[in-house]
Amino acid sequence: MAADIGGFEDPSAEVLAEAAAAFGLLASSARLHIVWALAQGESDVTHLADRVGGALPAVSQHLAKLKLAGLVRSRREGRRQIYFVDDPDVVTVVRVMVGQLAARAEGDSRSRGPVRSLRGAGG
Repeated sequence: MAADIGGFEDPSAEVLAEAAAAFGLLASSARLHIVWALAQGESDVTHLADRVGGALPAVSQHLAKLKLAGLVRSRREGRRQIYFVDDPDVVTVVRVMVGQLAARAEGDSRSRGPVRSLRGAGG
């Protein structure tokens, strides 16, 4: 039974499970960095590995998981696979979250020291 509080109905259990799975994949800093990089533009695995500082096999495995989950897609260009984020909502969520935390870190570094950790903040 979905609650309707303040005009918003709770999403179904299936939708919440799907969202949790997507957030779970993005909980890896390596995968989040890959999605962040792809949100800026498409890339092949070699350039992604260079950009995110990961080993080629590890970046390939992360891309395979992201692709399987539908967060990333690819197309063939000659012998290369070109990866991209085809969902503007995923791009928006990643850009907003990372952008806000980066801005907070910038502000904190000027005033109070390191950014507050979000670890342990969830209930």
